[in-house]
Amino acid sequence: MTEAHTPAMASATSPTQTRKRGIRLSTILDHTILIVGSLFMMLPLLMIFQMTTVPDVEVIKTGPSLTIGDQLAPNFQKAMFEASGFSGQNTGMNMLKNSFILGIGFALGKIIIGMMAAYAIVYFRLRFATLAFWVIFTTLLLPLEVRILPSYEVVQKLGMLNTYQGLIIPLIASATATFFFRQFFRSVPEELVEAARIDGAGPVKFFIDILVPLSRTMIAAMFIIMFVFGWNQYLWPTMITTEEDMFTLVRGIKQITQVLEGNRIPEYGRANLLAIIAIIPPVMVVIFFQSWFVKGLTESDK
Repeated sequence: MTEAHTPAMASATSPTQTRKRGIRLSTILDHTILIVGSLFMMLPLLMIFQMTTVPDVEVIKTGPSLTIGDQLAPNFQKAMFEASGFSGQNTGMNMLKNSFILGIGFALGKIIIGMMAAYAIVYFRLRFATLAFWVIFTTLLLPLEVRILPSYEVVQKLGMLNTYQGLIIPLIASATATFFFRQFFRSVPEELVEAARIDGAGPVKFFIDILVPLSRTMIAAMFIIMFVFGWNQYLWPTMITTEEDMFTLVRGIKQITQVLEGNRIPEYGRANLLAIIAIIPPVMVVIFFQSWFVKGLTESDK
């Protein structure tokens, strides 16, 4: 009896073992591809990090190499606490602070304006609400470079050059945020609106007590997108800020690498270290809000 059943049992279990082996091999292959791709993406960062550890003269002579020097601590000291300009105020810490103010103000401003515009378009019975939305949406076809001169002229006449208001306010109107919040508000059940109306909730109370808590995942998703976009702004801060104490990190890094006068050479180690530091906050924001980011974008399609 035992010998008769042994071949049948072996033939019955072999497909399962083969399937498990196939799944295991495919998983290994997938993870191998992801690891290789991650290492390939990290290679430029590793090259930049290596150049922060060697003298600037060696960077000019040899470029990236496999040599790890002893200049990391001095370059960090210069990058964060020493000024590179004439005023003595554009230290790395100050530029980091300016970048945080620009990124957070940029993101919060766009979220607030986008939510309010979407709320008015969806829930108020305006005669030209659809037309107003499409007018707002078409502004996506007009990037900053197209309207930068009239925007600069307005900011100058308002006396907002070299101010945080001048950096943030002209850019906070967002068709992208308005579009995503409009799609999300349209997915809110009509029964919820009717229940709030029966309970006596006015437009402001309904917006603050119901819509804002429901929009947490969408707010997180928009915050990531807008924070990274504002943090990486270069052209607008370059035009608006002429005083060194208002420089952002991206603006300051470019100035450091442009120094080439007489026997002075660009401080590549200092600039590369600031570039690595400039990468960290957006990465941390993306990691912290990662699950909310995916959930917010998928919920907008319901």
